Amino acid sequence: MRASRLLSLLLLLQNRGRMSAARLAAELGVTPRTVYRDVEALAAAGVPIYAEPGPTGGYQLMEGYRTRLTGLTAGEAESLSLTGIPQPAAELGFGAQLAAAELKLMAALPTPYREASMRIRQRFHLDAPGWYRDPDVVPHLTAAAEALWQDQAVEIRYRRWAPEPGEVTRRLHPLGLVLKAGVWYLIADGTGEPRTYRVASIVDLRPLPETFARPDGFDLAEFWRANVERYERAEIADVAVVRLSPAGLAALPDVLGPKASRLALRTLTPADPDGWQRVTIPLESVGHAAAGLLQLGANAQVLAPAELIAHMTDTIHAMARLYP
Repeated sequence: MRASRLLSLLLLLQNRGRMSAARLAAELGVTPRTVYRDVEALAAAGVPIYAEPGPTGGYQLMEGYRTRLTGLTAGEAESLSLTGIPQPAAELGFGAQLAAAELKLMAALPTPYREASMRIRQRFHLDAPGWYRDPDVVPHLTAAAEALWQDQAVEIRYRRWAPEPGEVTRRLHPLGLVLKAGVWYLIADGTGEPRTYRVASIVDLRPLPETFARPDGFDLAEFWRANVERYERAEIADVAVVRLSPAGLAALPDVLGPKASRLALRTLTPADPDGWQRVTIPLESVGHAAAGLLQLGANAQVLAPAELIAHMTDTIHAMARLYP
């Protein structure tokens, strides 16, 4: 157990550079005191590891030192097969590189591990997009990824739904790309605070000559987790109040999705004499909400806000004119 931890500590320093005892402890799931002992053990074994004092200090390896102790366990070799995401890699422009890397990895693995890896590949497959939908068309994804790798500023023309439909131009510092349920999102800073942009809504993207410094402490995974949590808890300024029939209530998960539906149902009011009940749902945009609620047909009545009611009314009247 300790040998595995020592190897993990060594590889963390090799891959990430200087790290404090607290960060190492958090990564390894131990206490800082254990890290101190492990560092002493590595130093005693001849590993050129040293400490830098001060608030920005930490442990690091001597420049140029790299270990070849990268042996895999059977479980680790099997899990590597689950990292194969050919479609997203191809969209990012890395399809050929991924295929070549997988071939090299398979060739390097011992025969028993190679067979274990193949068993995983034969039994599991990742298909990111949801049912009844094609993946987004993302012609500017590769350019966004290239700018992201180079820390290069970009100017985009973006099609948005709110606060009012139309195209806007933004100068951005790309900080990350996220694939969520088959949809690519660009996380970028344009106003001093990172925001989320759907890549499929980027009409045009132009790399700019200047580069930028990534903000200290920005953690893409943590930003996305907080962003999803805010959305799913409906901690946004706009909400819609909707009156639903029993059939509409039963179909709500198909419109909002299971998790968002559970959050909406927490606001459920008692049934009126007709058996209808009210819920409050997050309003990402008027157009987006209307498109979903129209799926419920006559089993849903929007009560607020006025903009959504007007949009629903106009759409329903336009549809009625098509079916006299």
